[in-house]
Amino acid sequence: MARYEYKVVPAPRKPGKIKGVKGTDNRFAHELSALMNEYGADGWEYQRTDTLPCEERSGLTGRTTTFQNMLVFRRALDEGHAPQAVVETAVAAAPEPITDPTPAPMTPATERATIPTFRSAAMGAAPAVSAPSRAAEGSAPAVTPTRAQDIAAQ
Repeated sequence: MARYEYKVVPAPRKPGKIKGVKGTDNRFAHELSALMNEYGADGWEYQRTDTLPCEERSGLTGRTTTFQNMLVFRRALDEGHAPQAVVETAVAAAPEPITDPTPAPMTPATERATIPTFRSAAMGAAPAVSAPSRAAEGSAPAVTPTRAQDIAAQ
């Protein structure tokens, strides 16, 4: 049975400028035939053209589906390059890993990793986070008199 390898390349989108060839359709046909002849010289046989959907990002969170035109080529594999049949052999059972009965000490990073976080109301309320009891020395905003104190001073 013959085995093949396949190559898929994007079809040309717009024709290049070619001296002596006029018209978009003629330039496109020339571009396409040059591409097919290039792969044909390497032993690739043209099979078909496929139009496939491709989902890509649009903005920060949006997605857009575009359609890509692809050219499919194939060539026969040499017998030396053909994949070999997979032969399954029995594998000896791996020894069980040795486990240490004493657990590793917890660091602040591992403690945080074990606290569950909830992302929706259906899953439950998010854990409460308490603010520091007091601002660091020298980092509090400047206190100015209130409007009532300004009026009373006048």
